[in-house]
Amino acid sequence: MKDLFEEQFQKNLKDSAPLADKMRPEDFSDFFGQEELVGESSPLRRAIQNDSLTSVIFWGPPGSGKTTLARIIAKKTKAHFEKFSAVVAGINEVRKAIEKAKDRLRFKNQKTIIFIDEIHRFNKAQQDAFLPYVEDGTIILIGATTENPSFEVISPLLSRSAVYVLKPLSKDALKKILIRALTDKEKGLGKHNLKITDEALERLTGFADGDARVGLNGLEFAVNHILWEKKKIIEDKELAEILKEHALRYDKKGEEHYNLISAFIKSMRDSDPNGALYWLARMIESGEDPRFIARRMVVFSSEDIGNADPRAIQVATAVAHAVEYVGLPEAQINLAQGVTYLSTAPKSNASYKALLMAKEDAKKGSFGVPMHLRNAVTSLMKDIGYGKDYKYAHDEPDKKTDQKHFPQELGEKKYYNP
Repeated sequence: MKDLFEEQFQKNLKDSAPLADKMRPEDFSDFFGQEELVGESSPLRRAIQNDSLTSVIFWGPPGSGKTTLARIIAKKTKAHFEKFSAVVAGINEVRKAIEKAKDRLRFKNQKTIIFIDEIHRFNKAQQDAFLPYVEDGTIILIGATTENPSFEVISPLLSRSAVYVLKPLSKDALKKILIRALTDKEKGLGKHNLKITDEALERLTGFADGDARVGLNGLEFAVNHILWEKKKIIEDKELAEILKEHALRYDKKGEEHYNLISAFIKSMRDSDPNGALYWLARMIESGEDPRFIARRMVVFSSEDIGNADPRAIQVATAVAHAVEYVGLPEAQINLAQGVTYLSTAPKSNASYKALLMAKEDAKKGSFGVPMHLRNAVTSLMKDIGYGKDYKYAHDEPDKKTDQKHFPQELGEKKYYNP
């Protein structure tokens, strides 16, 4: 009786699952996108089909196919497959799975694949726990992450794993995924016999922004609305009303945060106000803190413009003040003005380069300040030579002296080349 209840529960769970989960491919024939990674002749595809896979890290944005690939591996491989999410699973659960993997290898000669979704959520100590078992072959680890593994996965684990980068899905791949979901009578929405116009399909793929899950969720929401209206065609105008607003992919603490600010800074550095305005708009539309943008502009004004235009730092700090004083949405106008000024200003990193050179010399030792540069604030200090032979620049005809300003151990240096 318990089995019957469990069977019914699993059926109910499957029936109520979101469309994105129902349509998850179980074979490469239905896996669209990432052709470079899983094309028929690719090393990864061959390793999966030959059951010769070693530990891997899948790094890519949400909805790009990381978990789907892991599930295909689960179906294709002869190894036992254990799936965990780092969001809810504890390391003790994983350790138990590793102990079972040892027995499975010892008594059945069967390998175990342990899949950790969002592996970046595990801390250093938790990730350390995998090392000996990955190294000795007790388990094959598959980690999935949306964050740059260079920063989020410990180096020893990275060195023992192959890192595969998944890209946001192309529009062509998304269209194939959406059409499959709309026409599949068994798992998808095919039983409703609905059509979608080319314009609506184009809008839906744009809405997905490279994320299959977002696209499928949008399609499911649109279909529910169309069925309620008793219509048979999904049209662009109605779809626009249903979807309302495109939610841009952006994580203010993650990889995309740093990618966008990098593109923003480099566009200004290359004196391209149009590119800089685009990346500014992307960050604003995605909800970036305008104070963060303004702070980066203040740094940029000295690092990349410097004394080629001393007014740049005044403009940047004025923009930062305006952002604090005015706030969004109006402060985006102040940001735009600052961005166009900094982009079109002459560029010089001479001050920044000079500082870096000076810092390298500063690390060479705590050399004493030359006696003539020391301030004699007491008679004892004056008696032992503090300030002796110091030349006061204002007493010189051209307001400049030839006295030395470096420790004797360093000799004379030239850092600044305007």
